[in-house]
Amino acid sequence: MIWNICFIISILVLLIAVFRSAMLIRKHKSGVILTPFYTLCAGVFMAVFVGLIPIFADMLAGETGFIVKLIMIDFLQTIQTFTLNVAADWMLDKISCSSTAFSGAYSIYVTGLFLIAPILTFGFLASLLKNFFVKFDYLLHFRGEVFAFSELNEKSLALAQSIKQKKKRAIIVFADVNGKSSDGISENIESAKELRSIFFSKDIVSINLAKHSRKSQINIFAIGDNEGENLIRSLKLIEKYLNRKNTGLYVFSAGTEGEMLLSGASKGEVRVRRINDVRALIYNFLYDEGCRLFESAHKNSGNIKEINAVILGMGHHGTEMIKALTWYCQMDGYSVSIDAFEQDKLAKEKFSAQCPELMSEKFNGTHIPGDSEYKIRIHSGVDVRTQTFVDYMSALPNTTFVFVSLGNDTENINQAANVRMLCERNGCKPIIKTVVFNSDEANALRGITNYSGQEYKIEPIGDYQSTYSEEILLGNELEHLALERHLKWGQEDEFWQYEYNYRSSLASAIHMKARIACKIKGADKNEAGLTLEERNTIEALEHRRWNNYMRSEGYIYSGSPEKSSRNDLAKTHHDLINYESLNEEEKRKDSRLGTR
Repeated sequence: MIWNICFIISILVLLIAVFRSAMLIRKHKSGVILTPFYTLCAGVFMAVFVGLIPIFADMLAGETGFIVKLIMIDFLQTIQTFTLNVAADWMLDKISCSSTAFSGAYSIYVTGLFLIAPILTFGFLASLLKNFFVKFDYLLHFRGEVFAFSELNEKSLALAQSIKQKKKRAIIVFADVNGKSSDGISENIESAKELRSIFFSKDIVSINLAKHSRKSQINIFAIGDNEGENLIRSLKLIEKYLNRKNTGLYVFSAGTEGEMLLSGASKGEVRVRRINDVRALIYNFLYDEGCRLFESAHKNSGNIKEINAVILGMGHHGTEMIKALTWYCQMDGYSVSIDAFEQDKLAKEKFSAQCPELMSEKFNGTHIPGDSEYKIRIHSGVDVRTQTFVDYMSALPNTTFVFVSLGNDTENINQAANVRMLCERNGCKPIIKTVVFNSDEANALRGITNYSGQEYKIEPIGDYQSTYSEEILLGNELEHLALERHLKWGQEDEFWQYEYNYRSSLASAIHMKARIACKIKGADKNEAGLTLEERNTIEALEHRRWNNYMRSEGYIYSGSPEKSSRNDLAKTHHDLINYESLNEEEKRKDSRLGTR
């Protein structure tokens, strides 16, 4: 009886292990210990252990301490099975002479286990050797450049992959790998292993990267999903590496808290850069593709080209897009109108609190010579899945640009398709950009058609592979041009240290490229080459842009034209007036910054 029971249990254990391993592979679920391979190894070990029980039970029958001896001898023999040190002949003879009706099948089954076990052992040793060689490689590249990430997630993995493509010998380090739940990260771990990454279970703050060559660059990325934790880690890292040269710290933080804490921290030798990935996404889109907004503008009866934008969702991305469009679309011969839809009933009040002067009736939708012209309408409490939204869209004339950012990929794609349908009914074909984080879905969307072969022309933006790349986040053409523009009136260290300078210079560089594309007179010349007419054109346009940029940052007029009335804590500025009211010194500043 014991032969039959152990045979069946052993087969069941093996089948469960195989099934469990297959499910882990299919669902991409595993951790550092719970992997498909380790699960299979454990299953085979248990199957061998149970399968050999009847053999040693017969041998030890009637002896003192039968159970203890049986377990110990069986366990030892199972280990020997995995090390090719098993006396298979006599055990198979025992099975053949057993009373079980399945002796033939039992012999074949056990023989199969004897063959599989050492193969798994070889695989396990190969895995250990692979990890050893990776760490040995780290020691060999003692002088190599290190890129250390506070967490392993989709963002950090995408950035690490991008870095590795450009810098083959870069050393990639991921911290806090064991500190996360095993669910949902196995695919990231496997992808990170392909980069020959080093994994630490410790927090990034606890890892002593300073042991690396002091002549080599160490780049640390506080790139966790929790912004608060990123900031806490960053402050500790600054303190830890305060006196180490060749150390860069990149902090992913979009909130005001991050700007305040990092600006005020004593950084020593550490070069700290806060990365607002939301703003970076919007700004890089405008720099790379923004000129299309002017190209697709609709000419009205007054020969003015209208940019009519629709924003779905006023989360981080939607709000940032509204702000940016108000200053980016300030261009001679063009007008901009923005309709934003948000389910939150307080959306308009919240946005107005952020940008009071931008939403003020004095400027919003009002023509003031020498000042910005734009129209923002925020439709609070409107669900884009309702007839109310459909009615609004039907009433909007000549929509030229749509930006969809409703919180998740599925909803964004669904509503982008819905907007395309509504716009087709209205006879307009706007540029439609929708935020899609998943890179596979983003790639699938490009060029997609319906069953009739009609293109949806829904353009994804924001996928991890494109957004979290070395080229976008760690220095690009836009950043280089922004620094050039900043140096026209300030020092380089001020560009990196103060975000006010960094952000405003980026915006100026973005708009300069758009002016050249729109063939604004004098936009492609330096200050010395401008005619008087071109100078006046550039100065007036630059001031209009700057006014709305400052208002989008929350600034209001200080109430006095005196420079002493400027207060950056209060976000008040003396130059938030129309161009004609500026003094000659400020006008000259606009012509200096408004050209190449």
